[in-house]
Amino acid sequence: MSEFLADADFELYRKLVYEESGIHFSTTNRSILESRLKERLRDKKLASLRDYYQLIVKDKEELKTFLDSVTTNLTRFFRNQAHFDALEKYVVPELTRQKAVGERKLRFWSAGCSTGEEPYTIAMLLKEVLPVGWSFEVVASDISLKSLMVGKEGFYADSRIQGVPENYLAKYFEKKPSGYQIREDLKKTVRFDYHNLKNDSGLRNLDIVFCRNVLIYFDEVAQKATVERFWEAMGSKGFLFIGHSESLFGMNTRFEFVKTDWACFYKK
Repeated sequence: MSEFLADADFELYRKLVYEESGIHFSTTNRSILESRLKERLRDKKLASLRDYYQLIVKDKEELKTFLDSVTTNLTRFFRNQAHFDALEKYVVPELTRQKAVGERKLRFWSAGCSTGEEPYTIAMLLKEVLPVGWSFEVVASDISLKSLMVGKEGFYADSRIQGVPENYLAKYFEKKPSGYQIREDLKKTVRFDYHNLKNDSGLRNLDIVFCRNVLIYFDEVAQKATVERFWEAMGSKGFLFIGHSESLFGMNTRFEFVKTDWACFYKK
């Protein structure tokens, strides 16, 4: 047992994180919680875990900062290429075919967007493959304010743009001395917004929801509630993409499983 994070404190914080975000800390990733708590105590110049607990219960901004610190922000451009192949070759043609006359706009939500690579990948792809006369919007949300700021800024170091095809790089990025800047016309197609998946997003009539590698941090109850909220946010024939190591099997949801030549996903 850790001298710093006693069992009682671990339970206290684990319960708070779960209630506020749906993120479930098991004993195997206890060390992550411990190191983040040490950082926050140092930063706030507090002596004890109980003092910090009293602070985050009262101070909503510090609670946001704390939740931000315990989330993992692993992402990259064109992560799991198969999903984007399916989007291009199956989902976009399907949606543009079945939309009512005069309805020429696709609405996307990148939920748990981290530092913005996923929503910008979606936006670049749509710019390339959407038929003439169609438009789109991408809402990108995350619980990490720090990550959202990076996404809004749209600047990525050289090491972060691996996987971006050369033609996309030339068209949608501007080379800077220490990295690449997303060009303004692409930037304005993505709207970044703070959102905790524990709550209703208020979004409706979405065509596509991407929420990849987020549900793995939730327990079964929180997963089901989140998936249910996705259902409510989507239009009548929307599509849901989750991480390739995630699945809705065994979960009683109203989504239908779709298997294509490129990838598997779900359909309302």
